[in-house]
Amino acid sequence: MPLAAEDVLTKYEAVIGLEVHVQLATATKIFCGCPTSFGAPPNTNVCPVCLGLPGALPVLSRQAVELAVQAALALNCRVNPRSIFARKNYFYPDLPKGYQISQYDQPLAEHGFVDIDADSVKKRIGVTRVHMEDDAGKSIHDGFKDSDKYTYVDLNRCGTPLIEIVSEPDMRTSSEAHAYLTEIKQVLQFVGVSTCDMEKGHLRCDANVSIRPRGAEKLGTKAEIKNLNSFRFLKMAVDQEIERQAAILESGGRVLQETRLFNPDTGETVGMRSKEHAHDYRYFPEPDLVPLRVSDAWLAQIRESVPELPAARRARFIESYGLREYDAQVLTATRAIGDYFEQAARASSDPRAAANWVMGDLTAALKEAGKEISESPVSADNLGRLVAMIHQGQLSGKLAKDVFVKMFAASETAEAVVDREGLSQISDEGALAKIIDDVIAANPKQVEQYRGGKTAVLAFFVGQVMKASRGQADPAAVNKLLREKL
Repeated sequence: MPLAAEDVLTKYEAVIGLEVHVQLATATKIFCGCPTSFGAPPNTNVCPVCLGLPGALPVLSRQAVELAVQAALALNCRVNPRSIFARKNYFYPDLPKGYQISQYDQPLAEHGFVDIDADSVKKRIGVTRVHMEDDAGKSIHDGFKDSDKYTYVDLNRCGTPLIEIVSEPDMRTSSEAHAYLTEIKQVLQFVGVSTCDMEKGHLRCDANVSIRPRGAEKLGTKAEIKNLNSFRFLKMAVDQEIERQAAILESGGRVLQETRLFNPDTGETVGMRSKEHAHDYRYFPEPDLVPLRVSDAWLAQIRESVPELPAARRARFIESYGLREYDAQVLTATRAIGDYFEQAARASSDPRAAANWVMGDLTAALKEAGKEISESPVSADNLGRLVAMIHQGQLSGKLAKDVFVKMFAASETAEAVVDREGLSQISDEGALAKIIDDVIAANPKQVEQYRGGKTAVLAFFVGQVMKASRGQADPAAVNKLLREKL
């Protein structure tokens, strides 16, 4: 069916909710001691517990609980003092137990929110709940010579600790959905709850999308788009699904409640299975696990471990360091970048200049070298010292760029490079006066032009002095002395 035209889309409003699945940053699985390392040979990170063998009993990981609580607090949720694990029963080849251990009617945390900025509009998106669960294995449908006949199963992911973050249906555009998922990822990475590496399956997203006539209160029939594993695909899938549903309604059809998949090759969502009737997962309390209790004392201890969150840090950078909002956004993109900037700013005496160096020269050099900021050959303190030398008049901006290149190449301090190369800025008026006298004597025609009222020629003299001093002359002092002598 052809998609809806732009004028048709203006008749409808989308209602979007996201279910975000996040792998917790533990070394071992949620109910056993098997490693969670990525890339192990198939079916090697397994044991009787995660394989669901008879008689094997789960033991809940304390670290997984603490990370899940940190995530809930970072998302402004209320952590319930008592939550219950339940069995979610369904059959699939990569689910060896025949059920998933999850949380149902008594989750770990509820009633949170995330603030976003999409299309230059600030908005608060509700978080319905955060609950813990274990992951299933992985069915591999292609990549083998007989994939046309067989599906392969890798059970290494069975038992990997997850949290599921369920939003309220508060989003209205794909841009808002994109901004919400971006904020979720940034917050969880800041706290250290997860690496959120989509390529390794650490962050996955399902989108529930419905549309209704603008101004209507009744919700339309929703379709769930499963397993969106990139931000770009999320945006594309939501936009396509909105257009598909609008086209159906405009043609007099009926939107079906179903599960769909997004095909990135075609840019379309395709039907996977009907959800006309809710699947009966036969939830019941997990008999092998006691209720999870989070005491006030334990909650307070975990709360103390939650670092400053991105939104608070952005606001502080703007207020304390006088940064523009855009600069604060860039410098809080990750916790590592924010930490680096703040340390450089303290060493620099000029935070705004330090911000420009971090966002400019340092970022460009790291990108070219294929390095992360944590691997920078120039430490935050050393970059701050370089900025301080400019601020104190020891280096010109141009010289500083040359010094930075050498610092980055050899992991040296600014002082070491300046001393070795003899690059310190010349501010002494006696030394500058000799260079200026030589330049004036060598250019009588330009002297005559200046004294005849053509003052723009001063720039010529400044350039000649800078050339003669190999760029080391203090520009401010040069300008002052030239005017006096001319």
